[in-house]
Amino acid sequence: MKQAFSDFFDGVGYLFRGLGWVARHPLQWLFGLIPAVIVLVAYAAALGALAWNLDGVAGWLTPFADGWSEWPRTAARVVAGIAVFGASLFVAILTFTALTLLVGDPFYENISEKVEESQGGAPPEPDVPLMTQIGRAIKDALLLGLVALGFAVVFFACGFLPVVGQTVVPVVAAFVSGYFLTGELTSVAMDRRGVLRKERFALMKRRRPLVLGFGVATVVIFLIPLGAVLAMPGAVAGGTLLARERLAADPQVMSARQGTPQQY
Repeated sequence: MKQAFSDFFDGVGYLFRGLGWVARHPLQWLFGLIPAVIVLVAYAAALGALAWNLDGVAGWLTPFADGWSEWPRTAARVVAGIAVFGASLFVAILTFTALTLLVGDPFYENISEKVEESQGGAPPEPDVPLMTQIGRAIKDALLLGLVALGFAVVFFACGFLPVVGQTVVPVVAAFVSGYFLTGELTSVAMDRRGVLRKERFALMKRRRPLVLGFGVATVVIFLIPLGAVLAMPGAVAGGTLLARERLAADPQVMSARQGTPQQY
């Protein structure tokens, strides 16, 4: 347990190391803001439209409460509204990172490479055609979207549970989203080492407290207004450091770098 707590806070430290790195390289930070701002505008419009119509959505989801007296009906629809918006925010946090990395692949590839060079040098790029890399990125983004949607449905249903739905469920959601965020934010550095999604998540499973520390800290930062945009370059830098120093130290990664192809 003591080691798990130590690893968790080590993971938190990697996020702050990444933020520190971009603070020392402001041009890289500004460079990394461009795709995040583009995706933010689209997400803000979607979430804003949902918030504007939340009363109607909550009413549509709770037709069983139409015949109730005013107070119970209002309470049921407030809980439904919170659950809907919370589930949507959960999906947005997970898919924001994946979509931003997809849109800004050249931007974040450059940041990740600069981070590696500052730490002693980046490994050579894998000999993979560009279209194959793009196809993998799109496939990963779609799969993550489906996973996020599945968890969102579960968290939405659990949001109706009294007390638990408004306390325990958000905490669990933060841990789940943090775990998957780490997978996305380490993807650039791990792809460079020939370690793709399936093997990446296997490595993360073996370092779960470390991964959760980094991911949960990132979720907390991303929940701050504009935090997802401003912290995105630093999160990519921190994910690169985490992949380089901890996840990539696994013997299976070393064998992958020696030429054993990793499959999806």
